[in-house]
Amino acid sequence: MTTTLIRSATVVDGTETPRYRADVLVAGDKIAEIFPRAADQSAVSPAADRVIDAEGQVLAPGFIDMHAHSDLQILLNPLHPARITQGVTTEVLGQDGLSYAPVTDDVLAVVRRKIAGWNTDPEDFDFCWRSVGEYLDRLDLGVATNVAYLVPHGVVRALVVGWDDRPASANEIVAMKEIVAQAMREGAVGLSAGLTYTPGMYADNDELLALCETVADYGGYFSPHHRSYGAGAIEAYAEMVELATRSGCALHLAHATLNFGPNKNRAPELLALLDRATADGTDISLDTYPYLPGATTLSAILPSWASSGGPEETLSRLSDPLSLRRIREDLEVNGSDGCHGVTAEWDTIEISGVEDARLGDYVGHTIAQIAEHEGRPPFDVCVEILIRDQLGTGILQHVGHEENVRAIMHHPRHTGGSDGLLIGAKPHPRAWGTFARYLGHYSRDLGLMSLEECVGHLTGRAASRLRLTDRGLVRSGFAADLVIFDPEAISDTATYAEPRQAAVGISHVFVRGQLALDNGVLTGALAGRSLRRHEGGFVK
Repeated sequence: MTTTLIRSATVVDGTETPRYRADVLVAGDKIAEIFPRAADQSAVSPAADRVIDAEGQVLAPGFIDMHAHSDLQILLNPLHPARITQGVTTEVLGQDGLSYAPVTDDVLAVVRRKIAGWNTDPEDFDFCWRSVGEYLDRLDLGVATNVAYLVPHGVVRALVVGWDDRPASANEIVAMKEIVAQAMREGAVGLSAGLTYTPGMYADNDELLALCETVADYGGYFSPHHRSYGAGAIEAYAEMVELATRSGCALHLAHATLNFGPNKNRAPELLALLDRATADGTDISLDTYPYLPGATTLSAILPSWASSGGPEETLSRLSDPLSLRRIREDLEVNGSDGCHGVTAEWDTIEISGVEDARLGDYVGHTIAQIAEHEGRPPFDVCVEILIRDQLGTGILQHVGHEENVRAIMHHPRHTGGSDGLLIGAKPHPRAWGTFARYLGHYSRDLGLMSLEECVGHLTGRAASRLRLTDRGLVRSGFAADLVIFDPEAISDTATYAEPRQAAVGISHVFVRGQLALDNGVLTGALAGRSLRRHEGGFVK
């Protein structure tokens, strides 16, 4: 068994209690023992195969990304530098109601096209799984980080109802409940939903309530991308809280932002809503990313009726004059439900990535800028890009508010989630910088929270929501998922112009006791495995 002694570290253990100095012994994949040091004394520590001098550095639990979109990229790019270099050792995948399991061949074919803007759609990749259990088995062959998985509601709905805009029947809801139950038995930790994405947005609350009741039976949680982060956002949050209260299912609010003009300075209203529900006994947590723009696909802003039936029908409508007239009216006059109930602000929608390389010159420019350069209406530019790129275009939406971001990250049930997309010429920098930005910019530079509190947001709190039995804390007997960083140097360096830049100030990252980052260099270790729900709802 290989042993490593981390000597003279400042331990910030994830519990949000004061830091302390200690030597920490890692043996195999576990934290074997912790040897506290008095301020003026040496610890009595054992010999080890390797000693890492951590004087002046912080030793913390590995960070937990509560909202990641690496479902395919974690397999396509095994080194996974965007996550490892910022200290992430566990990710939660299956987000926003759309992912790659459970599927049939037909559903998989549509999903691959539908979220190509999140993960690409490689022709030569072997999708060797169909069930959630088989997907987790594939991850267990070796990946860079540990992975927990949410059952994606939109895919479950597609399996039973299809891609059409209609309510599910009572029998179809029963069938969906069984698919969710089977996925939970196979190790999923909860249910995600994408309620501004098709087909998830076609679900009514009776359907969601029934599925949440099933998830609650297995000790999991519901993580919705709810129906609006723009117009009616507070009401959309309240709708999810009511679902959790009625179903008895724990609720984790995904990327809990308040965006677009109508929501400026409204974070106190959201937090008061959550506090009232928590005081009444509803189990609620949330995650955010510490940036203002959002990121999604260009096709996501279309009205839901235009996406009914799947990609081929969507593309057909984009070429039909009558349908185009109606789409334009929704996007530019009425407000599109796919655009969170607001009208499209073309100067805020920036192309971040394209599937068709011939469209590469558009990357880094807003729809409004492209339209002005080409002397065409922005709507026409949007439609042409969607058609030429076969709906695979990624975008940034510059619609956030700093005062909301700061207020929400103070909430006692807050955790960190990058919501990071790893593909495209200029993806959102949050994929590479979220965790370092929390620790460097918001904690150290702005002083919005203490180091201990910030680490707790990113580790212990997240582990509690996931019901991890042996992760998220620096504690003897826990898994050796650990990060060593310089608290004075840690910073995000990824920018909108140069988004694929690693965080600085992080020297070592352990995943299950193996160094994935050693003195700032990726080692290629693939020690990560799936973290599966077990009897009683606990995850390990």
